[in-house]
Amino acid sequence: MTLANVTTPLLGFVGAAVIGRLGDAALLGAISLGAVIFDAIFWSFGSLRMATAGLTAQAVGAGDRSEVDRTLARALAAGALAGLAIALLQWPLGQAAFAVSGASPAVVAALSAYFHIRILSAPFVLANYALLGSVLGRGRTDLGLVLQVAINLINIALTLALVLVADLGIAGAGLAALGAEAAGLVLGLFVVSRLGSRPFRVPLAEIRDAAALKRTLAVNIDVILRTLAIIAAIVTFSALGARQGDVILAANAVLWNLVLIGGFFLDGFATAAETLCGQSVGARDAASFRTAASLSLRWCLGFGLAVSLLALTGGGAFIDFVTTNGPVREAARSYLPLAGFAPVAAASAFAYDGIFIGATWTRAMRNLMLIALVVFTITVALVQALGLGNTGFWVALIVFLAARGIGQRIAYPGLLRRTFA
Repeated sequence: MTLANVTTPLLGFVGAAVIGRLGDAALLGAISLGAVIFDAIFWSFGSLRMATAGLTAQAVGAGDRSEVDRTLARALAAGALAGLAIALLQWPLGQAAFAVSGASPAVVAALSAYFHIRILSAPFVLANYALLGSVLGRGRTDLGLVLQVAINLINIALTLALVLVADLGIAGAGLAALGAEAAGLVLGLFVVSRLGSRPFRVPLAEIRDAAALKRTLAVNIDVILRTLAIIAAIVTFSALGARQGDVILAANAVLWNLVLIGGFFLDGFATAAETLCGQSVGARDAASFRTAASLSLRWCLGFGLAVSLLALTGGGAFIDFVTTNGPVREAARSYLPLAGFAPVAAASAFAYDGIFIGATWTRAMRNLMLIALVVFTITVALVQALGLGNTGFWVALIVFLAARGIGQRIAYPGLLRRTFA
């Protein structure tokens, strides 16, 4: 799953590099803001992946294969409805996103062309979340790798072809994302069918079972609120950078891709924790749960440190490759030490996210995330009062990442005792 997750920021990196090599800071700012906006929209429904993985893992641990299919059927139905709603509401969503971004007219003009194409992929994206969650909950991370890599490689190939060869500009990047997600849905349905799942054969009455829907809805709402809190912090960080001009916006975009590479690398261990901890809860095996949690934490912290060291030593070359714009390169280098520290600051939070989702401790995860968001908000206000500018905003982001893990560490022992009491 580490290999699978690394291809996701690689996609963002290729998109930024392709657009960045056109030499226009406004276009690079637009593609970066577009990535943040779609992270905000799509990952608001990231619960479809995470909740499906946790609930599926618990069903596997309990030996209930029928519930595995029922869980997938409910997730696919929810994803289809939510995806269609997003596509239909694209105009008000777009206007709200453009207003919040605070970007210049040149950036907004380019962003609009990208936005109204890529948003049509919403039904495919959310269905793919459900399929990936089902595959991961079964412990088939090899198939999760196939699905993730296939979608991202198709997207990368289409981006190169449509932007550089067909000369469609930023609209080509939007078309590439749409085509890749549609192809991913076809592949995902084939994969789960080969695993013996028949989600479309689950009776409607079982999908609508009141008790199961109540539990599924509670888990999904908790994860949605938790995800919205993360997105609120990231969007605030991006908007504050945008208000400082196109050069700072573009520099933050380059560095954010560097942070994402580290983050998605660590998320592989979080995904493993979701599966192993969820199956342990389903099997009522406290010893294996503790082992999985401990290993996830150790590996995340170790890799977080390694990724931060790599970012600090190789970040300059990364910046030069992504953009040819001189002022953007100079600005990005000035904030590289802070961006490089972000992966190790976030490492324990990644591990605990996987542990909490696998155990479906989603209410506690939601509450702790909201507390971290309050800490972030206070920090932003403080650095603005001190006039620290973009440096202060990077400090606030790092504080937010660290606060998440600290809160989860404090809550973990009590939640563990109650689960296996």
